[in-house]
Formats: sequence, structure tokens, C-alpha cells
Amino acid sequence: MVLVGDPGSIYIPELPRARQSSGRLRGLRLLHTHLAEDSLSQEDLMDMVFLRLDSVTVLSLDHDQPVAVQTAYILPPNPEGKSYEVLDPCRWDRSDVDLEATVEALEDEFARQEDGVSVDDSGERALLVSVDVVSKDVQDVSLDELSELAKTAGLVPAGRMTQRVRKLNPKFILGRGKLADLEVLALQTNASIIIFDQDLAPTQLRNLADVTERRILDRTQLILDIFAQHATSRAGKLQVEMAQLKYMLPRLVGRNRAMSRLMGGIGGRGPGETKLEVDRRRARDKLTKLKKDLDKVRKQRGQTRERRDKAGLPIVSLVGYTNAGKSTLLNTLTSSTVLAENKLFATLDPTSRRIRFPKEREVVLTDTVGFIRRLPPDLQEAFRATLEELESADLLVQVADASHPEVEEQVEAVRKILEEMGLNEIPTLLVLNKWDSLDDEGRETMRNIYPQGIPAVALERPSLEPLVEAILDSLPWEKQPEEPDY
Repeated sequence: MVLVGDPGSIYIPELPRARQSSGRLRGLRLLHTHLAEDSLSQEDLMDMVFLRLDSVTVLSLDHDQPVAVQTAYILPPNPEGKSYEVLDPCRWDRSDVDLEATVEALEDEFARQEDGVSVDDSGERALLVSVDVVSKDVQDVSLDELSELAKTAGLVPAGRMTQRVRKLNPKFILGRGKLADLEVLALQTNASIIIFDQDLAPTQLRNLADVTERRILDRTQLILDIFAQHATSRAGKLQVEMAQLKYMLPRLVGRNRAMSRLMGGIGGRGPGETKLEVDRRRARDKLTKLKKDLDKVRKQRGQTRERRDKAGLPIVSLVGYTNAGKSTLLNTLTSSTVLAENKLFATLDPTSRRIRFPKEREVVLTDTVGFIRRLPPDLQEAFRATLEELESADLLVQVADASHPEVEEQVEAVRKILEEMGLNEIPTLLVLNKWDSLDDEGRETMRNIYPQGIPAVALERPSLEPLVEAILDSLPWEKQPEEPDY
């Protein structure tokens, strides 16, 4: 393929792919001229990375005569963490670089890396990225949570990258040089998806998609995908679909005028509604319908709560950070079989069970969706029908994973969300779950931080007796009609 440019640049069209694997080099080499005695520029290297070329070589000229040649190529994973190799310039007629053998060796290395992926890694491989103004330590902790989210979504975290910046790049969120490093890292780790821990603006999402062939997701998209996978009830599916539509609406983009359709009828002039406009209108119509359906669900659940109120049974709602052990606690107390997995957001739909405590006391125990820091606002609004179950609770039992290294931040995040929902006035008990995972020093630390916390092991029924006693002491039993004396 021969490309002709101007003295300053050449335009590279959409290139074919000689090799079929999306995670491999393209199978094309770029050889071009510099009309001066210049070496490879940063732009040349960026083209090599983003187009995933086998190599890029520059032939520099002086008065239309060839002077020197210089070559660069992308490197497979290496101990130095280098993204590419840039060879020293040499006289054009003395270059002894065997590019065919070099590229063959590189491909063999990339292929070995691809073959070396564990058979257990059945999901797509994802690269996790954080670009933020906060410290690297804070970013690493947040990426740990993003890694758990990725695993819950069925992805395999293949690598990570952090960058601390003074100000986020409005175009790509990170600088173009760092973006090139990210592209090389994705190639080296054989990752087909790049997930950002930050929420990307529609413009950033489009720009990133334009410079890489890999799929780009942000934190909100990942959480929405998890909710879509785990929603089982009609209400849950409606809530997720509404949140996804709200997220997608500002990100709908028209490609060109070819997507337009001519206006029908008499008096129509020029292009009518574009496909983009049709898509947006359909999305808005669908949102309106979903809101009506969710209102019906909310009304039905309201009627269910009214029936409970008439029965005079106190309601105890389990709340807490996702994967803290709420569903396991419900199962142990009520001998139920609600889905309980070591995954984030394993439970989405509220589950209620009637339970008889000692002293002939009965309560309704409700499990709710887990909370998480930076829960997407659209998802908060969509799950109002679920979280409204908490408004009728007489007592909240906040379940915390005492063994988690960020237990204090998680407890505070849940309290903040409850406060934002106006539920901070409801009496609350704090349960320090997974107490058996702590050593003596850890238990002492937890007692000092949360003196009112109730130690528990959700899997072990005898360890829950102090919690049951605390629930009995905290409930307004005058609400339950007393049995007549005989």
C-alpha cells in the first residue's frame, strides 16, 4: 500500500488486518520518509501503538537523498516494563535489522503469552484503569473493589494502571502518552476490555473508542451490567432497564447523514428525522413506560407493606455494604435458601421472611440490595422501589464485614446513603460479621472503634444469639397485638 502525504504528514486510512486475532499485532509494517534528517517522532510511535503495527521505520532524507534509517516495534511483556523498542538510527545502506525474523519472534512471544492464559480464565480479560486527583494509595484501594466488580461480571482482571493528575483530561481523561502506554499494556496482557474506575463523559467515551479497537467501559456501565445479569424479578429487570436507558440516552451518537431518512407526506423538505433522533425518541418513550410500570410495582409493594402493618408484625431490615453477608445472615436466622454468594451484588431483589423469635415474638426480616460507594445516581433512583422497603422498617440491622481492610469506610458509606435517603432516624444495630476471620488484635481494634457493634458469624447460628437479644430489646413490641390471657 502506497500512501502519499504532504511535507508535514501523511493520512493513514482504515487499515486491513493480516492477522485475525484482535489481541495481536496487525501484520503490517509502516515505512515512511521524513523530508529532513529527523528521527522517529512521538507521533510515529503513537501511530505504531494505536494501529498495532508490526513496526514503524523512518527513512530520513537530505536534499532528496536517503541519509539514515530508524526502526521501532512494540515489545511483549518484559521485566523492564518497556512498551516498545526504538533502535538507534544508522546509515540507510548499512541497516542490518532483519524485520521479518524480529516480528516473527515477537509474534511467537505474544502467542506464548496467549497460550499461557489459565484454563480457568474463561471470561474476557479486562484492564483496570484509574485516573484521578487523589493519591495512588486511594486509587489502588478503589481498583481492588473494581477488580471484585469485574470478577462478579464474569471478567478476568488482567492488569491495572493508575495515574494521578492535577486535572482530568476533558478529551481522553488521561494524556495521549499515557493512553499509548495503556494500549501497549492491553496488548501485552491480552485484554479485550478496558474498564475505567471513573465515570466517563459521553465525549471521553467516544474519543477513547475512536483511538482503540478495545471495548471501553466505565464504573457505572460495569455496575449496570452486573445488575442486569443478577436481576431475576420483573421489578428488578424494570429497574435495571430504566437505569441503563438513562445512562445510554446522552451517549447516543449519530454517525453521518446516511442515517437520515426522508420525511414522508406532502410538504416534506430535506432530511427528516435522523436515526439518532428516532433512537432518542424511542428511548424516551420506553423510559416513560418503564416509569409507569415501576409506579405499579411501587404501589403493589406499598399494599404488601400495609398488610404487614395491619398484622402488627415489626419489620427488621438488613442493610449493609455489598458482600457483607446480609443474605447469609437471613438464611441462618430463617432457615431459608436465598442466594448467597461471595460476590458483589449477588442479591438485588428484596426478600422478606417471617421469623419467630424466643418469647413467642414474631417479626418480618427483610434482605435488601447491598450498597456500594459511588453508586450511580440513575441506579439509586431506579431502585427506589426496592429501597422503599426500608422506609417501613422499625429497625435497621447494618451488617458489616469486620474482616475487610476498609470496614470503616464501608460502614461510613452505608450510613451516608441512609442519611441521604432520610432513613437515619430509624433505630440501627451494627453487626460485625465474619468475626471468626479476625485475630485477637483485630477483634480488640474493632471493639475500640465500634463499642456498640455486635460480633457475629453469619454461618454459625449460636453466634447470632446476642444479635437476636439485641433485636428483641430494640423493637417496639407494643405494635404487636398481645394475646389474651386465659
